[in-house]
Amino acid sequence: MKFVTKACFGMLLAASALSTPAFAEEEEASGPFTVSGGIAVTSDYRFRGISLSNEKVAVQPTITLSHESGFYVGAWGSTFPDSPAYGKFELDLYGGYNTEIAPGTTVDIGLTYYTYPGSDDGGAPTDYFEVIGKLSQDIGPVSATGTVAYAWDQKSLGSDDNIYLNLGLGYAIPDSPVTLTAGIGYTDGSLGLVAADGNYLDWSVGASFAAGPATLSVQYIDTDVKKSGIKAVDTLYDPTVVFTLGVAF
Repeated sequence: MKFVTKACFGMLLAASALSTPAFAEEEEASGPFTVSGGIAVTSDYRFRGISLSNEKVAVQPTITLSHESGFYVGAWGSTFPDSPAYGKFELDLYGGYNTEIAPGTTVDIGLTYYTYPGSDDGGAPTDYFEVIGKLSQDIGPVSATGTVAYAWDQKSLGSDDNIYLNLGLGYAIPDSPVTLTAGIGYTDGSLGLVAADGNYLDWSVGASFAAGPATLSVQYIDTDVKKSGIKAVDTLYDPTVVFTLGVAF
């Protein structure tokens, strides 16, 4: 879940950068539909700079069904350390539309539903919806993606709304399996309650190495969230290095 209030209470355990799957590889098309998917193991599930796995290893499967028209639906998940409020697993169900509007320029807009099967916290709501839009531009080996994510006021968000902005860059080193990445994001609203004023910045730099269907990545992740003085909370947004190994199918 992307609920930062969970992080504050050490109960929230899940960004990316959005719920669309990483390490997904398309299978040979059969008619107008294409299936892609994969599974990843990460040393720390960080969502918009915050650790949602309590700095523990998480397993993250994904699958997407795409139509040649550009419409798609899919599911992404992540394990959690067990908690009454969120159970042991996050499940993100999403759908949307992706299209190229000019050579090297694509637009993607979709809706994601964040849910927590098995959660039991006295009936308190935890699930919520978020609209996510992305604009991507390729310039040679460099790719830039701007993201806007909006969650309107919902009970699980404390009847407040939230907006997240992100700019990500990727540079595929020519004639090599290595891609360099960097990104900066800004959270404002109910999902930014880990910060005293409800907003904060997050940023990351990293690299990935692809070998066949497998990808190994490393990222340095940090935020400008001020320390609370409570160690169990502060460690959830301490600067960290995250390792992820993914396999596509």
